[in-house]
Amino acid sequence: MALPTPVNGQITDAVTQANVKVLGDAPAMAMGALYQSLSHSTGILYENATSSQQQLAIAAQAATNQGVIQIYSVDTMAGAAATSKISQSDVPNNMLALLSALRASTSGVS
Repeated sequence: MALPTPVNGQITDAVTQANVKVLGDAPAMAMGALYQSLSHSTGILYENATSSQQQLAIAAQAATNQGVIQIYSVDTMAGAAATSKISQSDVPNNMLALLSALRASTSGVS
């Protein structure tokens, strides 16, 4: 007990014991708060990992879809490119001249 005071000794002992209990519980409370914070952070970590996996799966499906579209459009694109090249050259004029010559030569032979 402390030095003689005007306060009853039982009161000072009760207050001292309460203070000692608070100081004794502090490390356990701190560790509890630390574990709770760690658990919350780990939960958020797993939520973010799941979200990232979902986004990557969507991106993979989109990439696969685009690849299939590219595979199916190869012939179409090749035909379009060839048609564009032919239409920009003088091949149609030559073909028309050849057709006219053939018609002229076959129309006289009956």
